[in-house]
Order: sequence, then C-alpha cells, then structure tokens
Amino acid sequence: MVARVNGEDITRNELADECLVHYGEDVLERMTKKLLIIQECKQRGIEVTQEEVNAEIHRMATRFKLPVDQWLKLLKDERGINPSQYSNDIIYPTLALRKIAQGQLTVSDAELKIEWEKYYGPSVKVRMIACKAPEKANRLYALVKANPNEFGNVAKNESEDVNSASVNGMVNPIRRHLGYKEIEDAAFQMKPGEISPVIPVAEQYVILKCEGHIPAQNVSFEDARPLLEESVSESKLRGAASRLFEGMQKQAKVVNVFNDPVKKKENPGVAAFINDLPVSLRELAEMCIDRHGEEVLEGTISRRIIEQECKRRQIKVTEEEINAEIAKAAATMLELRPDGSPDVQKWLILVTEQQGVSVEVYRRDAVWPSVALRKLVGPSVQVAEDDIQKGFEANFGERVRCLAIVLDNHRRATEVWALARNNTTREHFGELAEKYSVEAGSRALRGEVPPIQKHGGQPVLEDVAFKLAPGELSSIVQVGENFVILLCEGRTKPEPVNLAEVRNDIYKDIHEKKLNQAVGNYFQQLRDRATIDNFVTGTTQSPKLGPDRPQPAAKPVDMNRVLR
Repeated sequence: MVARVNGEDITRNELADECLVHYGEDVLERMTKKLLIIQECKQRGIEVTQEEVNAEIHRMATRFKLPVDQWLKLLKDERGINPSQYSNDIIYPTLALRKIAQGQLTVSDAELKIEWEKYYGPSVKVRMIACKAPEKANRLYALVKANPNEFGNVAKNESEDVNSASVNGMVNPIRRHLGYKEIEDAAFQMKPGEISPVIPVAEQYVILKCEGHIPAQNVSFEDARPLLEESVSESKLRGAASRLFEGMQKQAKVVNVFNDPVKKKENPGVAAFINDLPVSLRELAEMCIDRHGEEVLEGTISRRIIEQECKRRQIKVTEEEINAEIAKAAATMLELRPDGSPDVQKWLILVTEQQGVSVEVYRRDAVWPSVALRKLVGPSVQVAEDDIQKGFEANFGERVRCLAIVLDNHRRATEVWALARNNTTREHFGELAEKYSVEAGSRALRGEVPPIQKHGGQPVLEDVAFKLAPGELSSIVQVGENFVILLCEGRTKPEPVNLAEVRNDIYKDIHEKKLNQAVGNYFQQLRDRATIDNFVTGTTQSPKLGPDRPQPAAKPVDMNRVLR
C-alpha cells in the first residue's frame, strides 16, 4: 500500500502500472544506456565505486559553491532530479565512460597553449554592430566610418543584436579560440579607435570598433598548467566518451519488448533484451517508481478523489462525452476543416506530442477528469442577466486609453509618482515607464498598454481608470503585489453593436469562464475535504473545513491580463 484516500487503498502495483504508462518508455531508454555501459565495464574489468560517485557529486557541488545537501536539493527543486537518479543515472555513467575512454587521451603542449590563450591571454575590447542584410551593413559601415564617435549611437539604434545594442554596442572582450575566427582575427589586428570592414560571419554581417587592447593576465603558463591539463582532459574525455557510447549502441543488440504488443505476449514479464540479457518488467516498474513515483502518485490520488465523488453522486462519463470534449478543444484551438468540422486527428497529434503522452493517457488523465468535474458542477453554474450586461460592456463598451507604469514596491512607486506629477506630458511619462516599469510590455512600449475595459477582473484599477479625465494622473493603485500609475489619454467609443445580436456568444463565453472557475473551486474543495495518507512522502492530510481553511497566497499581477 502506497496511499490511502478517504479509507480506500492505492497499492504499489497500481502505482507501478501508472508509472509504466507515463514513463516506462523514457525510463527504459535510460536503463538501456546504463546497462550497455555496465556490460562494457565488466568486459574491460573496470569498476566505478560508490566512493568515486560520492566524490564526483562533492566536486560538482563545490564547483557551484554549495554544500552537497543543498546541491542535491537544488537539482530536485529546479530540474526534478532526485538524489538516486542523479547518482545512478547521471554521475555513474559519466564516470564509467570516462574510465573506458581514459586510455585514449593524450594532451599536447600545443593544446595547453591554446587553452592558456583562451583564459589568460590578451583580449580586445570592442563595440559591435550586427545586421542580417549586407546592404544595411554597408550603409552603416559608411556611416560609422565617416563619424567613428557615433558608433555607439548607431549600434544602439540600428544593430540587430539586441543584447549589445542595449549597451551601445559593447560586447565581452574578444579572446582567442572562443568564438568565430573571422571576428577574432579582425579584432586583434585593429588599433584603438579603428573600425573594421564588414565581416560576413554565421549568416550575419558584423562591424567592429576597437576600444582598446587588454594585456594577458599575470599568470605564467607553467603555473596554470595543472588547471589547463584538467580543462583540456575534461573536454577531450567528453568527446571520446560520446564517441565510445555511440559505438556501443551501434554494436549492441537491443530488443524492445515493452513497446511491441506481439513481443509482449511472447515474453510475459520482460521489458527488453539487451545483448540477450533480459530486463524484467518489474525492474523497469521499480525504476519508474524510484524516478517518478511521487509525482505519479499525486496524480493518482487526485483522480481517485474525483472517482469517489462521481461514484457517490452516481455520475458516469461516457466515451461519447470524452470524444465531444476532445472535438470541442480541437474546434477552439485549431482551424476547422473545409467541411466545418473540428480537426480532431490533428489536435490529438499536436497535444500528445506537446505533452509527451499517448492518446490513451491524454483521454484518461486530461480529458476524463475535465468532463467528470464539469458534470459534477455543471448544474450549479448560472449566468444571470447582470452577467450578460457586464459581459457586453466589457467587450463592446467604451474603454480608457492609458499609459501605465508598474512598480514592485511602494517606496519606488511613490518616487516615480512624484516625478510624473511634476511633468504629466506623454513624453515624460513614457520616459519614466521605459526607465522604471517592472512589467516588460509597458517598459518596452514606453507605458503603452491595451485600453482598460470594465469588468476585466481588476475592479479597483478599473474604478480609478474610469474616473480619470484626459491628461490626468492617477494615484498609486495597488494591484496584487504590484503598484500601478496611470496617465489617462481619453476614452474609446463604444462599438455599434446591439446586445441582442451577440447575446448568445456572450452567454457561452461567460458560462465557459464560470464553469472553469467552478471546476477549479470544486476540485479544491474535494481535495481539502479528503483524508489522505501518502506513505511514499510520509505525509498525512485531514479534512480542512470552514474558516480554518487557509487562504491562497496572493499571485503576482499579470498586466497583459489586467489591462486587456
């Protein structure tokens, strides 16, 4: 038993089956790679000890200046890799391949000299202009050649490399052997203040201006030799290990039973044969549980809660209802076919490729819960006349055209508001937005945002906006965790649409939104009322009822949604 949900058990066999359905193919591929490496090590008499694995994990943690436990936690939190997976599937194969490839490595002094030049040798400080069209590059070259002092401004306004353009064309100092040889050769031949010809490189056209030469660091070749040897060896080892593994794969005899229905019947309980050695389905299932058991169990618990509620209320989901939901999604997300029908086949290909699951899993784990929850809450969702009126105003009524600055703390908002109050012109407000707004869209567009509609989901902001006169500056408006300053530019005209013409569309749109919200709220209530014992994570949940239920944390504001 791995969990108990409202007194109903979920067994380890059930979890194993779920893990195999979701991750069996992926985990089998990784198992196959590892087993090929293990077999090669046995043939060569090579051993990788746990002490060596632990030492490599410690080395990696030290490289990132973290204790081992924090490094492992970071891998789990940021990349979803648990310690066992990191040790067995990443570190062990890496060390094994290095040992296999070790005898193939020789490091010459010439290679070490190149490595020294990369990291300790001289470099050139330059500005850069990059273009995709040669005509534009030639035009800009003539411009900066005639007036070299304007190179930075031309780069800022004309260069198509956004990162360098944002800092007047400055790039990291050019070093030998780290980038394109054409650029390196040009840079090292230039004198301070000199401008290069147009350099064709990597489907782009580059112009450089030399800002100065930086001498080599005061590190002798002999002092740096140990680090240089380690760096070159690591690089060569990676390449040699990769080539070795490719050779192993080509020579190996791998029979995938797991994905072949015919072979499954012929070899019950076997997932694959690797060089005639069987990998059992149980081994594969256990590795799937080790790698993905926690997340799969969470999904299984959620599904069990919905199943229990459907059983209690005697609600069944039919195949026809699942097919209808898929067709509805296809009609919403894709263009209709020439005959006006939804392109279900194209939708299934698209969604299963994006999610990396089979059609069966998509139907069962994504569509079935959605249909079940909609049937559970459907009768309770009502659209009132007031809702329709608000929907009509939101979609077709007048809106307020504003510039907006979004700040992430009240102190900075107060400072910016004071600057805006002193000069309420559009140009000045745009400059403040470009300099201070923390929201990317309003910052890039100098405060321009979509007109603010009524009933768009932020009543406080909307109330302030609709009270502003053209040219008027708002007070500071708190929206979630952010603070917004508006400068009103006027109103849009209501669209000449009759409510009766669009009533049905508005009703459907509002009903769908209310239904989606009700589904989310209802599932959360089911989850909060459930008694859950999760024996994999060692956690227990008792029902949360009434006022004791914790409030959800505030979410950061999405200005694209707020100001839509």
